[in-house]
Amino acid sequence: MLTKDLLRVSRAGGGYQPQFTDPADRDLAARVLGVYQGHVDRSRADLETALESIEREAEDFKLVRGFAKLLERDATFETRSQVDPERARSAAFAAAESVGVVTTDERERALSQAADRLDATPDAVADSLYADLDARQVLVAVDPRWGPDELRAQYDLSLAQTALFDATEVRVHSSDPKALVSAVKRLRLMYEIRKTDEREADTGEWSNREVVVTGPTAPFRRTRRYGTRFARLLRTVATADEWCLEATIDDRGTERTMTLTHADVSVPGVEPVTDVSYDSGVEADFATRFESLDLDWDLVREPEPLAAGARVAIPDFAFDYRHGDFRVFFEIMGFWTPEYVEKKLSQLADLEDVELLVAVDESLGVGEAVEARDHRAIPYSGTVRVKDVRDALRRYEDELVAESAAALPDELVPDADVVTIEALAADHGVAESAVVEKFFPEHERVGRTLVRPHVLAELAERIEAGMALSAAEAVLDEFGIDDASAALSHLGYRVEWEGLGGGTVREQD
Repeated sequence: MLTKDLLRVSRAGGGYQPQFTDPADRDLAARVLGVYQGHVDRSRADLETALESIEREAEDFKLVRGFAKLLERDATFETRSQVDPERARSAAFAAAESVGVVTTDERERALSQAADRLDATPDAVADSLYADLDARQVLVAVDPRWGPDELRAQYDLSLAQTALFDATEVRVHSSDPKALVSAVKRLRLMYEIRKTDEREADTGEWSNREVVVTGPTAPFRRTRRYGTRFARLLRTVATADEWCLEATIDDRGTERTMTLTHADVSVPGVEPVTDVSYDSGVEADFATRFESLDLDWDLVREPEPLAAGARVAIPDFAFDYRHGDFRVFFEIMGFWTPEYVEKKLSQLADLEDVELLVAVDESLGVGEAVEARDHRAIPYSGTVRVKDVRDALRRYEDELVAESAAALPDELVPDADVVTIEALAADHGVAESAVVEKFFPEHERVGRTLVRPHVLAELAERIEAGMALSAAEAVLDEFGIDDASAALSHLGYRVEWEGLGGGTVREQD
């Protein structure tokens, strides 16, 4: 981004169009780049003088300053002096006060006294007095990320970003709408997705989804931080192969429209200097804690769009049931303006044939309104409690388990002599709880493992009291039984532990 004083826009015909570079500006970009590279080990003042010389020759001095602003981010300046400037000033001013400097000779005496105190020469003290001023700092290195062509591309992107500082609404058609919505959510902007008629571009067909992004509405005054978020959003927009952006600009009280496309702006093939945080704290915290539980639900970030009347909604998450084709969507509704909340509620009312959980910030007071739209409301304050979401999912899980259990026969006869409940459930594509209550006529339950009687009989012959636990475990491993505690208990044994030296198999009392 550039500073507002470097903004170049045309208002011809009542529009608001950034004045982008053209191929003829490549030589100018190369000259500015060369000035930076040629002024290493020289002062900032010398660098500025050289840039001002280019500005006088250029058609628009703002373009030169814009190129320089971008290159300065890759330049390193440092203070070079034999004496620390603050120490030099302190010693020189103290000496000047004692001498009473009026004439040149008195100045020299004061510098000499200061030099004696600092173990330096008078000239070194004089040169160091203001060496830390910006103009006196030295360009010690410049490592530009861009050549002349890439510098032009970065300038055009930065110029468009600056033009968005005063945007109040941004409307985007993108060939990658999912990445766009993901960025909108990370930036904590308000948005909605509308279905539109398909549009044709010169290079192909547009998506029929329009993402409408807005800043604060009536209860909040527009602030610069929303403009900078719009500007940051443009970097994501411009990474799509095809896109078109229309922005409503508040141009000093006059509403204007700015239109940008992929033909105007691109993103140079470098990483940005700074990056936007991935997600909101509430959503990131919830995702981390939920995934750590390893439940029978897979958490999906930003699932497919859902039809909501004439609009489209993309919930924050979806929960996919691991043992069947079933999905529950999950939206976290934080605090926004009343108007935005009403839009959200309207969207929820238009969603059809989907299961949706909505975590609602208690301060909104709309939990009952969400429930009235046939969706499950989960109130939260500060953070979303995973237990509350788990309890809400359990209702679906119980129904799914009951259905899958009903589809299985009452008796199950696994082929293997030894099989775990987990493996058996996986074979049938159901949750473990769907098979645990079944009858197994040819097997006995040993903990969470099913074992045929003849295997148990052989184990009873090979395992005996007094055997080391490690030896007993080795026998159990031969038959594929890894739950030694349950197996030994079933055979009538217990383990007597002997400190850290291991255990011994004993008969149960």
